[in-house]
Amino acid sequence: MLSDRQIVLYKFFVTGKMAMAAEQPRIFILGASFAALTAARELRRRAPKAVITLVAPKAEFVYLPSMIWIPAGIRKGSDLIVPLAHFLKKYALEFIATKVTGLRDGGRTVVTERGAFANDGLVVATGGRFLKGMPGIEHALTLCEGVSAAESIAQRLRDMPGGHVAFGFGGNPKEPSAMRGGPMFELLFGVDTMLRQQGRRDRFHLSFFNAAAEPGKRLGAKAVQSLLAEMGRRNIDTHLGEKILSFTDKAVIREGGELPADLILFMPGLTGPIWAADAGVPLSDGGFFPADEFCAVKGMDKVFVAGDAGSYPGPDWLPKQAHMADLQARAAAENLLLAMAGKPAKAKPRPELICIVDAVNTGMLVYRDAKRSMMLPSLRIFHWAKRYFETHYLREFR
Repeated sequence: MLSDRQIVLYKFFVTGKMAMAAEQPRIFILGASFAALTAARELRRRAPKAVITLVAPKAEFVYLPSMIWIPAGIRKGSDLIVPLAHFLKKYALEFIATKVTGLRDGGRTVVTERGAFANDGLVVATGGRFLKGMPGIEHALTLCEGVSAAESIAQRLRDMPGGHVAFGFGGNPKEPSAMRGGPMFELLFGVDTMLRQQGRRDRFHLSFFNAAAEPGKRLGAKAVQSLLAEMGRRNIDTHLGEKILSFTDKAVIREGGELPADLILFMPGLTGPIWAADAGVPLSDGGFFPADEFCAVKGMDKVFVAGDAGSYPGPDWLPKQAHMADLQARAAAENLLLAMAGKPAKAKPRPELICIVDAVNTGMLVYRDAKRSMMLPSLRIFHWAKRYFETHYLREFR
């Protein structure tokens, strides 16, 4: 039997009408990136009259997939930072500019640097953070840390007359799927292409390092073969299957010895947001919000998670990428409204990986789902498809 509160919420979401004595339900979304914005759009579509509030440090969306083009000069940082004023107005969203510091009352209270805010339903979509515990990590630049990091990489490459550049990525030993290797393959191939276009490639020694013997295995066996073959074709040295111990200003220190590097470009593994430790719920071994198959946070009521902040059931190749975050956000939004109406969850995000491994002027298409895995060869059309998708995706926010 539904409680009086659940009946009020159900009538509100279905009819858009609220009993005069009842408060309007408030839904909070934490974050302002792919998962958060998709959740906001889906919630507004399904609940036209709901009060929906986004909480993030800034009312702007940073389009991370195109960071790979900043070092190559195809994009500037300002091209990829999109103010959200238009989006907030279009979908009638409230916005609180602050950082989240924790949750209380089983998720019913969001604690921030600007105070505490009550809610009737919550979507956690703040993203994760990079593991920075490796000794000497300050000597490496990490592309996906944001625009300033990508611009620093571009500047360093412009200033270098030549030398050794080492590319690699790591993982989270307690959560194998918590890695982001795709952008590093793209950065590697993109820098190689850029240097060739500039007539400087012969002055640089490019190398790729990874603790795994088969880097990129989550993309599928054919993808690993294709990626390594592409490195060989481009005369990029590979150093695989040995644990990474530390970094210095001149080398990557591996179990098998030192890899010379005048510039280290490294993507560490991911863990959950730093404030998750103060959320009042046991986290996954890797430090993420533990989710069930419906993206509900285990141990909490009417709290859902989408994107890199969560740990989800599924195949070992389940990606932490924008496309998967969007799928999780749609399921989380639908299931949150069902939960607020006293109904069981039903939406499950399908495991799906799709990406274009870009190389500035060509690209390789990778696709994987529960039934198949494929990788199409490097073609110019895939580079332009990636550009088109950027334009199409960002049109919603501009």
